[in-house]
Amino acid sequence: MKFKSVYILLLIVLTSCGGTKNISNVEDVSAKEVIAAHKAAAPEFKTLAGRVQLVYETDAKLQSVTVSLRMEKDKNIWVKASVLGITIAKVLITPTRVSYYETIGKTYFEGDFALLGDWIGTPINFQQAQSLLLGQSIFTLNASEYSAGVFQNKFKVQPKQQAQNFIHSLFLNPENFKIASETLSQPQDDRLLSIRYGDYQKLEGQFFPSTILIDTSEKGEKTKIEINYKKIDLNVDVSFPFEIPAGYDQIQLN
Repeated sequence: MKFKSVYILLLIVLTSCGGTKNISNVEDVSAKEVIAAHKAAAPEFKTLAGRVQLVYETDAKLQSVTVSLRMEKDKNIWVKASVLGITIAKVLITPTRVSYYETIGKTYFEGDFALLGDWIGTPINFQQAQSLLLGQSIFTLNASEYSAGVFQNKFKVQPKQQAQNFIHSLFLNPENFKIASETLSQPQDDRLLSIRYGDYQKLEGQFFPSTILIDTSEKGEKTKIEINYKKIDLNVDVSFPFEIPAGYDQIQLN
């Protein structure tokens, strides 16, 4: 952590309450310090290469695939999905564009983030997708607009005044200030996004998720995504090969 006050806050949490088992007696938690600690917990790296097991479930289908994940921070997210060693899809996401093709139906897409939002079940952009994969808040946290407290042994952070159709809250682990869970509800649109994280793994002094559980629902349609990181390597040489095969049909989004 880069902030001395954060160390002091964490020390108070651990020593006054007998470790991380109970932090319910901490009072006057500073939103500024908690949010600063969470931002400081964002991992710093140039590139990341990972192997991921992904389970995707909707009301219509259930699919489990092995995924190769590569990232160039703030620039590229590359995904190759395989079943029994056979490539079934590739995705390349940049801050301005989503490109995708799948080999079974021989279709492809190139365009904005509408398709990515369809997969996840809620609108999402590049920075939000990157933050989600790294255990950081998918929304910008401003200490002047958010409050912090303690609930069920975690730091709860939420807007001081929730918007009528945009209810946001998140819980941070006291031991590393990474996301334990984050929810967004839009009641008027009957839309809910829930992101939950399992244990974090420590690599080169930084914390990365081991498991991410994403649940979304919109007007009764539900999507569940489980992401299990099997291996992560940092700052390795990576490439982002992506070329749409000839003869594939373009997906049109309404």
